[in-house]
Amino acid sequence: MFIQTETTPNPATLKFLPGETVLGSGTADFPSPESGTTSPLARRIFGVEGVAGVFLGRDFVTVTKSDELSWDHLKPQVLGAIMEHFQSGAPAIEGAAPESAGHAAHNGPDAEVVGQIKELLDTRVRPAVAQDGGDITFHGFDRGIVYLHMQGACAGCPSSTLTLKMGIENLLRHYIPEVVEVRPVA
Repeated sequence: MFIQTETTPNPATLKFLPGETVLGSGTADFPSPESGTTSPLARRIFGVEGVAGVFLGRDFVTVTKSDELSWDHLKPQVLGAIMEHFQSGAPAIEGAAPESAGHAAHNGPDAEVVGQIKELLDTRVRPAVAQDGGDITFHGFDRGIVYLHMQGACAGCPSSTLTLKMGIENLLRHYIPEVVEVRPVA
């Protein structure tokens, strides 16, 4: 098995491409070891000292490290953990996928606007940020403000504010006049 790695805009995060399907659909974000209990893959990666977060996509695994250790030290161990997982035949996630796998539900008078926001996120934004090892999902819409949840390489990325304001906010405002601002949520 050959696992490729790619850098991301976030220096604390690397994207690992195992050449196999990781998740059949959606994404799964494990920002801490405690959150990864339902994922044999995340548990194995969190077993590497210095791993701070694991994010699973369709065909990639994004790993975030703590500040104390360098990628030169961690990368071989993470590669080994990913390889061991795929050789074991265990699933990436046990049971149902976590709720972080998609957009938050929204009902109410703004349902049509929210539908347009989700459509633009799915067709224009999410494919681009998946290239960088992350995901951005809809969290809410209130009085013209769109709240988005940043995951994987996007969470904590130094350029995420610029991406949100200059990229996503401008895109949404261009196509949907009701949108006045975009804000991140934790």
